[in-house]
Amino acid sequence: MNSNQREGFGSRLGFLLVSAGCAIGIGNVWKFPYVAGENGGGVFVVFYLLFLLIMGIPVLTMELAIGRSSRMTLVKGYKLLEKKGHKWHIHGWVSMVGSYLLMMYYTTVSGWMMNYCYKFMVGDFRGLGEGQVSEVFDAMLQNPIEMGIFTIITIVTGFLVLSFGVQGGLEKVNKFMMMGLLLLIVILAGNSLTLKGAAEGMKFFLLPDFEQAKSVGLPHVITAAMNQAFFTLSVGMGSIEIFGSYMSKEKTLMGEARRIAVLDTIVAIASGIIIFPACFSFGVAPSQGPSLIFVTLPNIFINMPLGMVWGTLFFVFMSFASFSTVTAVFENLVACVTDNFGIERRRAIVINCIFMIFASLPCVLGFNKWSGINFFGKGNVLDFEDFIVSNLILPIGSLIFVLFCVTSLGWGFDKFQEEVNTGDGFKMPRALKPYLLFVLPIMILVIIIRGLM
Repeated sequence: MNSNQREGFGSRLGFLLVSAGCAIGIGNVWKFPYVAGENGGGVFVVFYLLFLLIMGIPVLTMELAIGRSSRMTLVKGYKLLEKKGHKWHIHGWVSMVGSYLLMMYYTTVSGWMMNYCYKFMVGDFRGLGEGQVSEVFDAMLQNPIEMGIFTIITIVTGFLVLSFGVQGGLEKVNKFMMMGLLLLIVILAGNSLTLKGAAEGMKFFLLPDFEQAKSVGLPHVITAAMNQAFFTLSVGMGSIEIFGSYMSKEKTLMGEARRIAVLDTIVAIASGIIIFPACFSFGVAPSQGPSLIFVTLPNIFINMPLGMVWGTLFFVFMSFASFSTVTAVFENLVACVTDNFGIERRRAIVINCIFMIFASLPCVLGFNKWSGINFFGKGNVLDFEDFIVSNLILPIGSLIFVLFCVTSLGWGFDKFQEEVNTGDGFKMPRALKPYLLFVLPIMILVIIIRGLM
């Protein structure tokens, strides 16, 4: 597919909202609050914002630059920009595999969000006691039919959106979801701030308390913040690169990357504002871990006035956040298949949809039929797939992006900087080169080593 055949976004707002939608996902609305809770709240948030600025945004800019310069998906983008005889494009194939692996379990968790949204809407949680709420979650995990149905709904709906094209499907639906997401944030955060324990919850979440951080272990808090800031933007396997290939040359890339990061951060911080006041109001420990969303919060909602309404709205918010990532990564997969194999878009959508339905089943079965199997010492299927993506493919891929963009063996800093600074807006100074060449790779290596340990 050459550049003049490539469909673009209808507006800059569309690009920003779809790109932010790719970054905004379960990592923001599910993982961020509980990781912040486990790591002492405010101090974690300060380090998270710092690492987002000095690590996340530079790598995000690199993905966008490769996409916009090449006007192609990652394999062909590398082939166009790399020196003759070099093999950087192999990383493009690894990234494609990584995107499939991510969706093999991400669609299952997205299905959980939709399932809970439905359960609150029809009143399944009404009148339940504390122990019964956790039984609802356990029963869902033990039921492969129930989980499978919501996973398949997620997959089919995601590819159905893409069948209407980039502008008519992906851009239009993500604009609606992101606007809805931001509106729900205002409503839900406003409600949380009226609760009796709101002040204590906000103090825990946003006021740095180094004594609290020391009790967890400051080095642990710092590396957890580094991990979260890095992974929240979904950088490292070309999910964002594809949207760079649809971009115009009107604006500089570092400015656009900052705007995507700001939207991503607003949603993460707002999730904490929604969750922590509720935890402190109802005497729930904020360090509950992954069960915070599916066990702890439903317990809180059923004890609130209009609890079914607030529970439904919260899980609509969660569904929008996760589904925006699903459609964005699906778009990357469809574009990769059309670019690399010359398959027409509609056929690529059908092939990917059928493949993803079958590829997602092991994750569904990993919680019930295959629950006794420990995959390579990493736990169930979801844990194993997540380990490969989060601990290997994303950080190693990000290191490859950095080395490709700033070293003379790859694209080279001069060409990278020229692409980044094309257009109006914030320009990347040449003085950043030593940082990008020496400091950033070492920081990413810390994440890789920590992930393997």
